[in-house]
Amino acid sequence: MEETAISLKGTAEGILLKPKSYVWDTVLEALELALQDAEEFFRGGRLILDLESRELTQEQLSAMRALLMQFDIELCAVVGENEKTIRLARSNGILTRIPRDVDAKKAATAETAEPQALFVRQTLRSGQKIQYPGHVTLLGDVNPGGEIVAGGNIVVWGAMRGLAHAGAYGDEEAVICALELQPSQLRIAGYIGRAPEQRRRSAEPEMARVEEGRIVADTWMKKG
Repeated sequence: MEETAISLKGTAEGILLKPKSYVWDTVLEALELALQDAEEFFRGGRLILDLESRELTQEQLSAMRALLMQFDIELCAVVGENEKTIRLARSNGILTRIPRDVDAKKAATAETAEPQALFVRQTLRSGQKIQYPGHVTLLGDVNPGGEIVAGGNIVVWGAMRGLAHAGAYGDEEAVICALELQPSQLRIAGYIGRAPEQRRRSAEPEMARVEEGRIVADTWMKKG
């Protein structure tokens, strides 16, 4: 289990990227892995780089753009408080702010919109994968080698024995629920966890979530 070097979050304007590491190569490596894991989510989209007080160099900016080009992603804005970073972004033709009127309009729409969800009735066998930007509910089992990647929550009305990645955009509040939670791997945002090596004698519904910097699982649908 490990914490990623970046934070990715879906917004109305695009994907918001916030580096957590100060080593740029580490940031780029984490971003490339995230893009590969959820390529269908990101390809053809827009990315906003939030650097806060960090100073960005031309070499770092060029490396970021080169990586994004591989996935057909536009670096549409670089925002932050560092004046040198702002000047560099502007000299490269990159926005350094998002128009407020567009922000307000899209924020109002987002507040009233219902989260998108996908319902699937099948058993996922080895090599099969479900990938969706919203919540995913599966009526069936996920066998070893099967995968579910969701931008929101994952609910499996059956046995989860494959890979489940909830909050793929970086939502650390996403959860993974299953009637039998024995995955090969669990991921929530940038956190990674695995099922205990010893299997329980009797399966019970469980919910996995991020708590105090790690993935924990406890009884789902508790009595009382």
